[in-house]
Amino acid sequence: MELFCRIADCKSFSRAAESLSLTQPTASGHIKNLEEELGVRVFDRLGREVLLTEAGKILYDFALRIIALRQESLDAMREFAGADRGALRLGASSIPGDYLLPRVLGEFKKSHPETQISLKIEDSEIISQMVLDGVVELGVVGAKLNESRLVYEVIAKDELVLVVPPDHPWAGRPSVSVRELKGQPFLHREEGSGTRRTLEERLSPLELGPGMLTTVAELGSNEGIREAVKAGMGVSILSRLAVRSDLEAGLLKEILLEGVNLGRDIYTVGHKARYTTPICKRFKEFLRKRS
Repeated sequence: MELFCRIADCKSFSRAAESLSLTQPTASGHIKNLEEELGVRVFDRLGREVLLTEAGKILYDFALRIIALRQESLDAMREFAGADRGALRLGASSIPGDYLLPRVLGEFKKSHPETQISLKIEDSEIISQMVLDGVVELGVVGAKLNESRLVYEVIAKDELVLVVPPDHPWAGRPSVSVRELKGQPFLHREEGSGTRRTLEERLSPLELGPGMLTTVAELGSNEGIREAVKAGMGVSILSRLAVRSDLEAGLLKEILLEGVNLGRDIYTVGHKARYTTPICKRFKEFLRKRS
């Protein structure tokens, strides 16, 4: 197949044979055997120029795919033989990227020191798109994208919590109603974040959609919202992972939001059709065991 494609590209038996370190008689013999096996002519010999026949044009497309598949299989075997090496291209939304993956990646690197790890942190929607585009091989996100080419798998649990500053009127209360949340200055994550998507999904059935909250700011990071809440700018609903240290230190107060389930899943996201490298498979298994 490689010789056949090379002749088609070069339009010459001699040049194709030379490029593959073959003699012209050997190249001619291979093509003769191919034509006899297929029962059709694949080349027209027009003097010095060689052109594909109609049958040859059909075979050419298949031949390119056969060669590409052969190369992919060889690459897979080479990677499998050196599965502790290679490049691990990951993407994560801010919660798993900042609070879940650093510890796991540190442990994984110790047992796979030859692995080159890269981690891109964006919101959940962007990370899912990066997986689709092949920019990263595996994503870890807090919300799903409605896309049939992606496969999501739950690997951890999280919970969103309503937080207020210690001097807020609600600070001494164990809970508040959804109705009370309407009048409060509210700090939102940006559009596309998993936290924002989950919050809107859970509040919308209670007639408290995005437009019903008194939004005073939209910020692109959990750290920015934490600091804004501590400064008295408003209240917010954030991942418990993001505010755990502030809650323990008494810098923020957690208030139960009555009648709302704010639990959520953390997912890995991969492409259904793409080949998964051995090092990525190993990392996914490692992540499952430690999340």
